[in-house]
Amino acid sequence: MKNVRLINCDLKASEVALGCMRIDGMADAEVSRLIHTALDAGINFFDHADVYGGGRCEAKFAEALGMNAGLRERMIVQTKVGIRKGSFDFSKEHILAAVDGSLKRLQTDYLDVLLLHRPDALVEPEEVAEAFTTLQDSGKVRWFGVSNQNPMQIELLRRYVEQPIIFNQLQLSVTNTAMIDAGINVNMQNPPSVDHDGSILDYCRLHDITIQPWSPFLYGFFEGVFLDNPKFPELNAKIDELAAKHGVANTTIAIAWLLRHPAHMQPIVGTTNAQRVKDSARASDVTLTREEWYEIYIAAGNKLP
Repeated sequence: MKNVRLINCDLKASEVALGCMRIDGMADAEVSRLIHTALDAGINFFDHADVYGGGRCEAKFAEALGMNAGLRERMIVQTKVGIRKGSFDFSKEHILAAVDGSLKRLQTDYLDVLLLHRPDALVEPEEVAEAFTTLQDSGKVRWFGVSNQNPMQIELLRRYVEQPIIFNQLQLSVTNTAMIDAGINVNMQNPPSVDHDGSILDYCRLHDITIQPWSPFLYGFFEGVFLDNPKFPELNAKIDELAAKHGVANTTIAIAWLLRHPAHMQPIVGTTNAQRVKDSARASDVTLTREEWYEIYIAAGNKLP
């Protein structure tokens, strides 16, 4: 497993990460097998959020593994805070309290990475800055990032926050390519030319912020998996063709498509299937050609201008 290129920090993070949003309903033995499968495949980065399962996912992760110092040192643990029932909350008070709750559930003294979970319309960046500094100085959080934020929202934070923003978690998959479409259809009047994200892809590249694509196998907003889905016959035919050519699974090709992008992204794979974890990890060793990348992009229904 290769490491993702992280310029602003000293983390040696695997190129593919495992998301833990769906583990709360699994048996402890299943969770343990899933995480150890990831570790054995070279995945050392695990993504959480305090709202996943109402906190049960974080707790299940630690309990199922029998968290201990030796195991913890093999992992990079990331969680997200800021979503509350019916609102978002980036206040200093909430960030600090939420981190303490996550630390307790994860049975650890520190988080490697903390992300602000989606934008808070009432954010006061001065409070975020105070919270980040308090967390860093106390040793509770090493590095920081955001999720689903556009360039101006990040710029607002950067004006006050001393710590570098190293990650931005954004929805991106073969069937959710809006941030790529807008860059291809510049100076056009067709629907893909509409930039909904403020050129966030290029912004992150310019500022050495690693994009973490979430839901890399889903289409729409949690509408279902596109792999082996009869709704996407041309896309699956092309993915299957390339999977056979490279001697890997279709899952591998879907992740390799994201890794081929020169932004050096780190896909967050949210599967609970151990075999799919292995297949996702193999994508680190598959480099699609430029022609193959575009063939998949077009097979997903996109058109070049």
